[in-house]
Amino acid sequence: MSRLIFADKTPLDIAPEDRVYLTLGSITDASTSGSIANVPPRAHFEGGSWRLWRKLSARYQGFGNPEKFYGDPRETTWESFTITLDKPDFFQFMEKFTSNVTGTGGLVTFADSSWLMSIVMFHQPHFRDQAENTFVFWGYGLRGDRVGDFVPKPMWDCTGDEVLTELAGHLSLDGAGRDWFRTAKVVLSRMPYITSQLMPRRFGDRPDVRPQGAQNFAVMGQFCELKRDVVFTVEYSVRSAMAAVHEMTGMGGAPPSVAPTDRNPIVLLRAARKLLSV
Repeated sequence: MSRLIFADKTPLDIAPEDRVYLTLGSITDASTSGSIANVPPRAHFEGGSWRLWRKLSARYQGFGNPEKFYGDPRETTWESFTITLDKPDFFQFMEKFTSNVTGTGGLVTFADSSWLMSIVMFHQPHFRDQAENTFVFWGYGLRGDRVGDFVPKPMWDCTGDEVLTELAGHLSLDGAGRDWFRTAKVVLSRMPYITSQLMPRRFGDRPDVRPQGAQNFAVMGQFCELKRDVVFTVEYSVRSAMAAVHEMTGMGGAPPSVAPTDRNPIVLLRAARKLLSV
């Protein structure tokens, strides 16, 4: 019998026949929130998932190198915003602007934005219990450390109202257009480790789904090795969980193989044509 101790000091006894599935690292650890009038605090504390990984890697071989991923939040931070409106006017404007019906297009990225700002117009209602006559969209800035084009400060130092000002500026909204945001509700989210899984690394910096010698535990999530797969997607987390359960129990089946499209001549030709047309 062994024992796990959770972050809140609650113990859990582990019997030999039990199976433990570990999530090492988290892209949303240490996230902070802001609002229409408040800036998200710049907090860089070590969350429980990173602390667990660091302790395991220091004590046992085969657990990789967590420092490669969360050691420098300046390289992995970006900020998102969720905006709730009580009228459809902005959504109707964006449908004309993009020629896409709401919920059918992809990201709208403002190429000239210092913050590298993008927004996504979700199909409405986006949330299961979303109130009637409310309209929700989401966006983010990849370079919140830079001074804005319409707000003279970095995104990381902006309130939700200032983020709306920057957005309105890129869309050339003024007068009635800017008034669409007058009653907006804004939730800002500053995420110090949101792109940590994309940091430069070497083979071995992430543990295998079943580290060598592991008898009754496996690793899943964004920070374990899956052959030929791409992190940051929901699929990666799901596939790692499928692989972990299969490794531990032999049940459920291994995840399907990843299609090797990066070696497909037709795919490469299409990519080359696209690049040459830019």
